[in-house]
Amino acid sequence: MTASYLTEEHQMFRRSLRRFLEKEAVPFFDQWEKERLIPRSFWKKMGRQGYLCPDIDEKYGGSGVDWGFSVVINEELERVGSGLGGISLHNDIVVPYIFSYGTEEQKLRWLPGCASGEIITAIAITEPGAGSDLANIQTTAVRDGDHYVINGQKTFITNGIQSDLVLVACKTDPTAVPKHKGISLLMVERDSSGFSRGRKLDKIGLHSQDTAELIFEDCRVPAANLLGEEGKGFAYLMEKLQQERLVVAIAAQVAAEEMLKITIEYVKSREAFGQPISKFQNTQFKIVEMATEIEVSRAFLDKLIADHMAGRDIVTKVSMAKWWQTEMAKRVAAHCLQLHGGYGYMEEYPIARRYRDIPVAAIYAGTNEIMKTIIAKNMGL
Repeated sequence: MTASYLTEEHQMFRRSLRRFLEKEAVPFFDQWEKERLIPRSFWKKMGRQGYLCPDIDEKYGGSGVDWGFSVVINEELERVGSGLGGISLHNDIVVPYIFSYGTEEQKLRWLPGCASGEIITAIAITEPGAGSDLANIQTTAVRDGDHYVINGQKTFITNGIQSDLVLVACKTDPTAVPKHKGISLLMVERDSSGFSRGRKLDKIGLHSQDTAELIFEDCRVPAANLLGEEGKGFAYLMEKLQQERLVVAIAAQVAAEEMLKITIEYVKSREAFGQPISKFQNTQFKIVEMATEIEVSRAFLDKLIADHMAGRDIVTKVSMAKWWQTEMAKRVAAHCLQLHGGYGYMEEYPIARRYRDIPVAAIYAGTNEIMKTIIAKNMGL
């Protein structure tokens, strides 16, 4: 069944994108996982085909299409592998900040490169001592004439190694009360003085997605790189988290669908005690239970995507989706690996990678515990 927000044009786009990924990504993905990096050449190929930032205006290098095309891109990238999530972060999490809050000069300066793949973006919020507790970030930015001077450290930054442009959450007023009123957003470019990269972090999963520490030591950034107004960074982050969490829910949903698909294929082909594993009642019940959860979850998610595209406030429900879809995908991963038996623990079987890749989805974009706190607050509890 096709989701209500998808037209035939979206489906044609999906078919074209899938062909592109089958040629340009699928044959190389295992190598990218080993190298712990998606090559810049692939980003540029995505850009040339119009698969980066399609929803921004044509004058900035995009296609000016609706967000349904971005949904299709997110889904098809996840079908290849979760390690391609850095592209979704670029398209649907970082670039929207520039498009929504940037000046015309900033948009013309950065967005065409973002759409072509010449500029890879990252967002730097998390710090060694501040994750979900956003108001307590310690990175400071002090105004010095026509510049800001940034000092601090960020960690777990997706696209951290390759990024050319980093959106950095800083404290421009450490004395502000409440604390979040002192947060501003600054765009830091690759060659900025005092900006360096720390370790490329060695993660359990998402191996091809480069993740790094970023270090700012008297990093000088032009005041013209301030995004929006000083002191409004926290409000901007809150406004954009709805879409960020929806992107995470979409990826988790597709991961669950893919895990079920490869497991059904496996249990039909693998024999034990003289018959396919799929003929055992336990296998059938597990498969049916997962299929039902996935189907119900998909219906909920599709409604949220349609509401988001219509401009409705779905903060409470998207928080529900973010925690539900990611926990559901973790359950599916565990059941699917078990149904693979010993082979599920072997790296050459795709379920092993999926099993490693999915748990972090319950942590980033706000932990699932934070999601439940938001829901409870919005329910008046």
